[in-house]
Amino acid sequence: MTFLQALILGLVEGLTEFIPVSSTGHLLAVAKLMRLELTPFVTSFTIYIQLGAILAVLVLYFKKLLLNRHNFFNVVMAFIPTAIIGLVLYPFIKKILLESLLTVAVALIVGGLALIIFEYWFKKQADKNKPLSLRRSFIVGICQALAVIPGVSRSGATIIGGLLLGINRQTIVEFSFLLAIPTMAAATGLDLIKSDFNFSNNEWLMIAVGFMTAFGSAILAVKWFIAFVSKRSFVGFGWYRIAAGLLILLFLL
Repeated sequence: MTFLQALILGLVEGLTEFIPVSSTGHLLAVAKLMRLELTPFVTSFTIYIQLGAILAVLVLYFKKLLLNRHNFFNVVMAFIPTAIIGLVLYPFIKKILLESLLTVAVALIVGGLALIIFEYWFKKQADKNKPLSLRRSFIVGICQALAVIPGVSRSGATIIGGLLLGINRQTIVEFSFLLAIPTMAAATGLDLIKSDFNFSNNEWLMIAVGFMTAFGSAILAVKWFIAFVSKRSFVGFGWYRIAAGLLILLFLL
């Protein structure tokens, strides 16, 4: 991996992690386009640079998570399903799912259709303003667990699940940001333990480059997304996902 490749992947991670387009799917696709072999290190790199995006959320939402007891316990409750599924399926996720661009393409297309259908058919439900209870948080966590499939989008699954439960857009979008902190930290920590810290100095340098780039770009993406959802629907993201999925299928052919 070169410095430029690490920079590009960090930028992609930061810009796509918190919007419903699947950061993992984009990272895998961009790595392929750059003819970057999906070695164990590259796969780990795509996981570790998520810490940069996590740090961005911590900087922006520190008070809402750690100083708000209600938010804290809701995040813990929502994290439980993902933690269980991620731990059980870790070998399958990393060795099989994270190496399949076909899986990414299909998930992008199906997720795009789901976003479009949701906006057209469930708008009344989405406009409700039900509070985030522990029960609803747990259900949102189950929805997020679907994102172990590359291309599904962690934020997309979380947001759609919350909107279907009647939680308003800005509330569930911000909750998806908060829920990303334990989810992505756990995924990174698990992978770090499994890898035995077995990276060269150059590989650690590439991780640092990706981390810092992801941090800076994620701050910009989060602020933009909050402003976006207050005025517009997710239909545009749906069409984008479908186009991206079709492009990947063409690339595979």
